[in-house]
Amino acid sequence: MPSFLARRGVANLTLAIVCVAQFMVILDVSIVNLALPSMQSDLHFTTSGLQWVLNAYTLTFAGFLLLGGRMADLYGRRRLFLIGILVFSLTSLLGGLAQSGAQLITARAFQGVGGAMLSPATLTILTTTFTEPKARMRALGMWSAVAGAGGATGVIAGGLLTDLLSWRWILFINVPIGVLTALAARAVLAESKLEGQRPTLDYAGAFSITAGLSSLVYGIVSTDSHSWGSAIVLGPIVAGVLLIAAFVGVEARHRHPLAPLRLFRSRSLVGANVIMIGLGSIMFGIFFFLSQYAQDVLGYSPLRAGFAFLPMPLSIILGTQISSRVVGRFGVRTMLVVGSAIGGVGLFWLAHLGVHSDYLTHLCLPGIVTAYGMGTTLVPVTMGATSGVAPQDAGLASGLINTTRQIGGSVGLAVLATVATSRFHHVVVSEGAKAAQTAGANLALLSMSGVAAVVIVLTLLTLPRRVRPPAPTREVREQETLTVFESA
Repeated sequence: MPSFLARRGVANLTLAIVCVAQFMVILDVSIVNLALPSMQSDLHFTTSGLQWVLNAYTLTFAGFLLLGGRMADLYGRRRLFLIGILVFSLTSLLGGLAQSGAQLITARAFQGVGGAMLSPATLTILTTTFTEPKARMRALGMWSAVAGAGGATGVIAGGLLTDLLSWRWILFINVPIGVLTALAARAVLAESKLEGQRPTLDYAGAFSITAGLSSLVYGIVSTDSHSWGSAIVLGPIVAGVLLIAAFVGVEARHRHPLAPLRLFRSRSLVGANVIMIGLGSIMFGIFFFLSQYAQDVLGYSPLRAGFAFLPMPLSIILGTQISSRVVGRFGVRTMLVVGSAIGGVGLFWLAHLGVHSDYLTHLCLPGIVTAYGMGTTLVPVTMGATSGVAPQDAGLASGLINTTRQIGGSVGLAVLATVATSRFHHVVVSEGAKAAQTAGANLALLSMSGVAAVVIVLTLLTLPRRVRPPAPTREVREQETLTVFESA
């Protein structure tokens, strides 16, 4: 009995440590949005430059996420967990101390690398610790609840810390939590790694796709101040395309590629990943533009803006919970069409903001509709990606679509910010800064509504009519949960 209680105590401590770490990773996605206007003012970001605070994190997180999972299997989950949380904490400290936009963006890029090592390790440690099915389901339920709380808490915490202290504290807060979690992990967590055949690591693939996407986004963002035909725009875009092509070549030759090309023989998987690019651009874009509009145009404090947007992450969670229960009845294709249609209507409603808009009718209600619709799409799009692949590839396919969401968010945000900035410059001379920023946000939101319409068309063209949710493996369930609650 004492031995059983001791093992149970260690397991519960392990669950607590893993949940705190994942809470940090999820929190850092949503907590930044409410601090963006303060960062812009303090570090003199341009509108196009400000998006790199998000893109630097998401591009490196996406580029190294699959590699991080492989490294955890190869070198040990406990080791990668400790390295990941220490990198995450140290770069949070450096970001909080940043005295220029370049320093902050660099810190955020390395913070994304830390998150890419930490996030997959949390799930693997949890599933190797809780091997009994009922205990594992309870642990996954707790992990999911904490991850969901991270998304919702980030909206309030970002406003609270920025309002009462400084935007720097949204990064500083990670440091004491990370250090204490690392000390606890070092004392409690047991080491585990993959036995038998061990994969070689695809460093070339991770670096080429990250560099390629970063270069592509940089070229798109540069259109803010240069023409599309200029060398400073075309150069990075061409380099990005070449690096992405090099990534495909690496994947074709590597013994253990991050994204095996055989996966892309599945029409459903390709379609679902293209759809996720669109959905990712919408989910990243909404908070980016609305947080600046609420503070810079309506004059909300960061804390008030946090409470104003709280219904949106809660609506995302509600949408995912409902869709996961009814997708078996209606099917993946139907749920994606319905969710995208609801989200598109909400975005079209949002795209009528004014300099003196009413909160309830112009922000709250359309925001709830949009967030609910987007939440409804997350589970079915992941199921669509895994339905057309072999069972042994289901976990990899599910991890791939989570990576695609991050990529879609970064590339999509770059395009949307370019559209909004162009509109801003056309309006600002005649109508002033607030009217120009409102016009830019409206055009971006209207463009997102158009993206939702394109998602509906792609769903009808690429996903077979009779696609039903597959019997998910453990890895698929874990990645579905991660995708859902990162979006909240």
